[in-house]
Amino acid sequence: MGTLVLLAVGMLAWGRSPTGPEVVRDTLTLFDTSRQRPIPVAVYRPADTPIEGLPVIVFSHGHNENRSGTYLLYRWLLKPLATDGHVVVSVQHEQPGDPPLPMRGDLRVARLPFWEQGVANLVHVLRELPRHYPGISLDRPVLMGHSHGGDISLLFATRHPERLSKVISLDNRRFPLPRTASPRVYSVRSCDQPADPGVLPTDEERERYGITIVFPAGIGHNDMGSRGTEAQQAEVLRLVRGFLAQP
Repeated sequence: MGTLVLLAVGMLAWGRSPTGPEVVRDTLTLFDTSRQRPIPVAVYRPADTPIEGLPVIVFSHGHNENRSGTYLLYRWLLKPLATDGHVVVSVQHEQPGDPPLPMRGDLRVARLPFWEQGVANLVHVLRELPRHYPGISLDRPVLMGHSHGGDISLLFATRHPERLSKVISLDNRRFPLPRTASPRVYSVRSCDQPADPGVLPTDEERERYGITIVFPAGIGHNDMGSRGTEAQQAEVLRLVRGFLAQP
């Protein structure tokens, strides 16, 4: 089992939102000694609020050509969710020295090792966070990811369903949504990049397992990252808030 090594810690506080409390973002790097891999993490949380009992969302970013600092993007989505009263943990999956993500061939096969690496990152983060945040509630958190990060989140949900309450995909395209009622499965789909065959459940499967899939008009795949307009980002945030509010 890897041990936690605190390589760097930082804290950023934003002013009070008109709709909620001040949010603090901590940054730290967890080191998985079993794989000799640093895992940068950002933790968004309401300021001046005990962390005990707050619901937790663990977020995985989309592919960004192995650029460092990608876990610090998506602020438009993650900060408001912390304002709502969640602890939001954003995980950096890519490192500059990693092999490039395959773009050709059978991508479900070629990318599986990259998704498995992401799952190992999430396992390590969930195991080690309580050492830095005593009292954090990691009993069945929500996993959420965009694109490649959605594929990672869905693989985790397939292999460790008992550990999660919900999994939310923001337009993953390669790994199939789990056909299961637990954890609850939700997905926002883009208008411009279709999923591979078999990724999305049939209407009968959606009905049987209570899977929720929405196709908002005019929102592309990259609009769910950091390229969307304020209106597009607001709509994705509204949909995610709706998923989180469902029992």
